[in-house]
Amino acid sequence: MKDHNYFIYIVTNKNKTVLYIGVTNDLQRRTFEHENELIPKFSKKYNCRHLVYYEHFHQIEYAIAREKEIKKWRREKKENLINQFNPKWNFLNSKIYEAL
Repeated sequence: MKDHNYFIYIVTNKNKTVLYIGVTNDLQRRTFEHENELIPKFSKKYNCRHLVYYEHFHQIEYAIAREKEIKKWRREKKENLINQFNPKWNFLNSKIYEAL
């Protein structure tokens, strides 16, 4: 089985009150889509434009399983995950554009 790049990610709104969790094979593109309100429904409605967390996987099955796992968590546990990765909850959009 050939390895690929997949990501689970968390985006939030300006005030960091809403969390959206998703999975993608192109984190740069997906971050751009969130920033420009191209993701309909929940993400657009609640202005989830700012990337605060992501994980990288080589197999889609693992990424999807991790996304489902995190989505079931309570808000506090999701916040703890973000705090370990990004303690100041910096918006990572520009870093993703540079890094990947």
